[in-house]
Amino acid sequence: MGVQESYPIDVAAIREDFPILDRKVGGDFTVPGESEDDDLPLVYLDNAATSQTPKQVVDAIVDYYYGYNSNVHRGIHHLSQEASVAYENAHDRVAEFVGAAGREEIVFTKNTTEAMNLVAYAWGLEELEAGDTVVLTEMEHHASLVTWQQIAKKTGASVEYIRVDEEGRLDMDHAAELIDDDVKMVSAVHVSNTLGTINPVAELAEMAHDTGAYIFVDGAQAVPTRPVDVKEIDADFYAFSGHKMLGPTGIGVLYGKEEILEEMSPYLYGGEMIRSVTYEDSTWEDLPWKFEAGTPVIEQGIALHAAIDYLDDVGMENVQEHEELLAEYAYDRLTELDDVEIYGPPGDDRGGLVAFNLDGVHAHDLSSILNDHAVAVRAGDHCTQPLHDKLGVAASTRASFYVYNTYEEIDKLVEAVDDARQLFA
Repeated sequence: MGVQESYPIDVAAIREDFPILDRKVGGDFTVPGESEDDDLPLVYLDNAATSQTPKQVVDAIVDYYYGYNSNVHRGIHHLSQEASVAYENAHDRVAEFVGAAGREEIVFTKNTTEAMNLVAYAWGLEELEAGDTVVLTEMEHHASLVTWQQIAKKTGASVEYIRVDEEGRLDMDHAAELIDDDVKMVSAVHVSNTLGTINPVAELAEMAHDTGAYIFVDGAQAVPTRPVDVKEIDADFYAFSGHKMLGPTGIGVLYGKEEILEEMSPYLYGGEMIRSVTYEDSTWEDLPWKFEAGTPVIEQGIALHAAIDYLDDVGMENVQEHEELLAEYAYDRLTELDDVEIYGPPGDDRGGLVAFNLDGVHAHDLSSILNDHAVAVRAGDHCTQPLHDKLGVAASTRASFYVYNTYEEIDKLVEAVDDARQLFA
């Protein structure tokens, strides 16, 4: 694929909303913020870890703190009522964005990891027992793999893993073998944060439901990058994080079918989630507040609302097309270097990231050299250590793309990788 003459979105206009993309780097990193020693234009390709934040989302945060900063659901005064309405509206907006029935199915957490733990502890500890099975995939993020692994140890359940084939896809025949009547939960990543694989989660959901099991979908790399409809997938649980979709850190989302959440006990106790208390017993608030103990993530929820508005203005179909074009271009450019190994499916069939290694160069060393060129990427096992073990590598370098990235930035990445080749030749 050659470089397109135009993008599906107005990248130049979008970049104007992200002042950080104009900064230069290269100086003393121990002092945050641009310094006089910074002289290299930043190329930010670490979006699968954390995306940047547009002015519109920062403005929403400032408006909250300068205009109506107050706790929610606890005050009759004007500011508390304003904050409560904005916080509740954020739940409604998220529900609309992912196709949930309403705010009752949207629980705000700190991140995807906490959402996973909420279900594992509130549902898993109550429902799993010896003889039960949890089915994961070999490409799971540690947030899923470690959580269900530890819950299985506490309950006596077992964990099985759907194989990943040589091209980085799930072996669906193996999935059909594993998902039997002993399975109580299938937990699968929607888009792999290492391989870029887009998994057939609706098909996995159908397999799970045919045996009476639930499915939990890790959508941390999917919701930011493509249209997602949880009802269309028929997910029982679905989780994602705000900081990967132009929002702030400190907020995640757990979607759960209302009838399942109603039956689950709370994961955390105190404050916001309580309806009434006596010295003998307590009762819980309605959904979703039953699962949002203490002072909730008010500012973060309001900012996530603004981030979703921004993405909707761009259009999620356009976001997906732009990411996939960049991923395909990066895949093609990197495969021009015969000593680069790329992991996962072909460039025209993956999410917006490329994980790779340069022969004879450790991923951390390569990342350091790229940093010398002001190219920000990720190096390590990307919280998928067992998958890297399966691939036979200790680590990989990952470049990941978002709405503000360009073909020219990918060219700079490839030039920096080529420089590393020359250095280690």
